[in-house]
Amino acid sequence: MGRSIVHPLILFVLIAHLSIWTVNAQSSIPARYDGFVYGRAKEDSIVIEAFFDPICPDSRDSWPPLKRVIEDYSPHVSLIVHPFALPYHDSSFVSCRALHIANKLNESATYPLLELFFNKQGKYYNKPTLQMSRASVVTSMAQLMAEVVGDSFSAIKAGFEDPHTDRAARTSFKYGCSRGVYGTPFFFVNGFALPDGGSPIDYNKWKSIIAPLIGHRNKEEVLHFFL
Repeated sequence: MGRSIVHPLILFVLIAHLSIWTVNAQSSIPARYDGFVYGRAKEDSIVIEAFFDPICPDSRDSWPPLKRVIEDYSPHVSLIVHPFALPYHDSSFVSCRALHIANKLNESATYPLLELFFNKQGKYYNKPTLQMSRASVVTSMAQLMAEVVGDSFSAIKAGFEDPHTDRAARTSFKYGCSRGVYGTPFFFVNGFALPDGGSPIDYNKWKSIIAPLIGHRNKEEVLHFFL
């Protein structure tokens, strides 16, 4: 993924959902739309938004079929993943903050890091970190991040001391709450929530959702061609 100033997909979804943000002393509109864009897509693509907790087993299980459907239907389908830290997963907030740090240091490392967290969930899913201090968890995750981010360990550790990454992780959580997200994984397609939030969706179910939308668009394009 290359770095860009304003991704067209981000701009589109920001405008579409601007009205849900409540502007007050406690919660202000962020400078950029929350989430991480996966790959490249057409500006008018079907937009899937996924709320994932990197330490959540159901988020982990939902990623392979979602990734496959995005790649199969690219560039007609695009994806934004929003990190959403569930309070009953002890290390979730640190892992969500880690994704924001990775995205800041090396944007192309964001999704490899998410997949690495999914693969290493056993190290951080509640019981293994029960006797660890928060500082020890941060150090452990920073060492894991160094495998994919490609930056120095000191730069990664500094990211955990940067108030901007703390704010970004908090914004991700607040944004999910503002859209009614109560568990992970949680999915929206073109702004509409899919049922059964908190449960994985398999590949065939994704196909049954996406294929008719693409077919409908193709019919519209043919109709416009002859008008």
